[in-house]
Amino acid sequence: MNILKYVPILETLKNYDKRDFRFDLIAALTVAVVALPQTMAYAMIAGVHPAYGLYSGIVLTIIASSFGSSHQLATGPTNAISLLIAAYMVPFAGQDNFFANLFLLTFLVGAIQFLMGVFRLGSLVNYVSHAVIVGFTAGAGIIIAMGQLNNLLGIKLPKGHLSSIDKVVICFQNIDKMNYVAFGIGLFTIAVILICKRINKNLPGALLGVIFSVILVMTLGLEKYGVKVVGKIPQAIPPFSMPNFSPSAIADLSAGALVIAVIGLVEAVSISKAIASKTLQKIDPNQEFIGQGMANMVGAFLSCIAGSGSFTRSAITYQNGGRTRLAGVLVGIIMLAVLIFFAPYARYIPNASLAGVIMVVAYSMIDKKALIKVLKTNRNDAIVLLVTMLTTIFAPELEQAIYAGVAISLILYLKDSGVASVKTLAPVRASDGRFVEHTINGENPSISIFQLEGNLYFGSASDLEKKLADGYSDAKVFLIRFKGVSVIDITALEVIEAFINRALGDGKRVMLSGVTPKIYKMLDKMHIIEHVGKDNVFMEDDEVFATSGKALDEASSFVRNISYSTQERTVQA
Repeated sequence: MNILKYVPILETLKNYDKRDFRFDLIAALTVAVVALPQTMAYAMIAGVHPAYGLYSGIVLTIIASSFGSSHQLATGPTNAISLLIAAYMVPFAGQDNFFANLFLLTFLVGAIQFLMGVFRLGSLVNYVSHAVIVGFTAGAGIIIAMGQLNNLLGIKLPKGHLSSIDKVVICFQNIDKMNYVAFGIGLFTIAVILICKRINKNLPGALLGVIFSVILVMTLGLEKYGVKVVGKIPQAIPPFSMPNFSPSAIADLSAGALVIAVIGLVEAVSISKAIASKTLQKIDPNQEFIGQGMANMVGAFLSCIAGSGSFTRSAITYQNGGRTRLAGVLVGIIMLAVLIFFAPYARYIPNASLAGVIMVVAYSMIDKKALIKVLKTNRNDAIVLLVTMLTTIFAPELEQAIYAGVAISLILYLKDSGVASVKTLAPVRASDGRFVEHTINGENPSISIFQLEGNLYFGSASDLEKKLADGYSDAKVFLIRFKGVSVIDITALEVIEAFINRALGDGKRVMLSGVTPKIYKMLDKMHIIEHVGKDNVFMEDDEVFATSGKALDEASSFVRNISYSTQERTVQA
């Protein structure tokens, strides 16, 4: 057994070019600087202490980079996944086994992803359309911002589960209780991030904003003004944790784990392919599934929340020259070192500062260009996007947005795919002697062409039957052109056979052109070749029009002979 095939990092190390290390190290340092505040912020979105975000940023990054396919994908807590975690952990809030169930959720997510990779189900992510992801991400960005409004304003919320909309309503009802110092800290953090982006987009604005906020809290003693801080980080090294593997807990969390697993895989594979389009690396979705699954399964025993590929951190890896998956491993190692040596200062990070970071992240989640492109380009995709986004914001359960988006996508696809592409044409001789076709419009040509396009299957058979019947005429020859038809099932073949039998029964000639060997074999098995005669079947050449031209020449000759015979009989009479 070649273990290098199953543990890609070993193959990377075996063939590692030392000249790549400088690029990987620079990329890792840059990503780690951004990941520190991001992972803490995402943990807050998930409803847990920021320390669990740091643990996840360390462990998941190392494991996913070691087992995944992409060289640049940076794995760890993400905004959308953290939001889903918060939603699914609501029933366990306040219970003694909350964290055991949280780590069970992480393990189940990883197990589902790992099994999907082992059984080579990588293509399944293709059924979640781009419009669904854009809509869900935009909706998630909106409710993430709504959910952090109280931390930004320093307003205390009542205990118990509250929706994002409830939080916004309570904040406005209690706007007079706003903590202006906390609000100032949040705005200060946002300003630092935006200024850094304007100066140089590679500057770690989020980290600088958080560091400056910590300095302000420590030097000015802002805690006495009611500014809430993160508090003590329990342990620098990710501690061992044991998930709750009870059957009841597994049953309660399985559905949520499946949704998180699929969304996580869609994120990871989409990001990997986007970067691979620039690096020309070949991505193996199944290996990426395995890498994401291994990361979450291992992370469940090291106090991690579920994670996936991060677009921001992955883009930074690529932009800063990261060349191999070792860059991801180095990110985790650097974060661990920072946590060990600087953890005592992390307790002074103000919640309002992290809320400011999250607000910027939430805004960046709304991909304005993608939204405009989808809304303007395709009506069906626009519907899918809007339904998904609105469901994400207003539905009581987040997974309903994904279900709704996928369901609408499939319904609209089936609606469109139920339409058979059939053009009814008549041939006309051009000045150079070639045949050209034009759409039949009221005339009754002696040769009628039915041009079939796309895939023909049971879903479009009814429409195919109607269009063939509507196009039936007094023409003496029917030419059925299989233009670009690569798939045709028995239901569609039976419709075509019925049309041919009707035409032959009326004494007409039927010819078939553009027939590929694959379609020929299917027509032969249905005895259609036998009915029309082999001489009336024109196989596909290099160009379909070439076969159609041959068929039309033969059809024209046939029509002329019929006309001559008719005239001769008239003269004799």
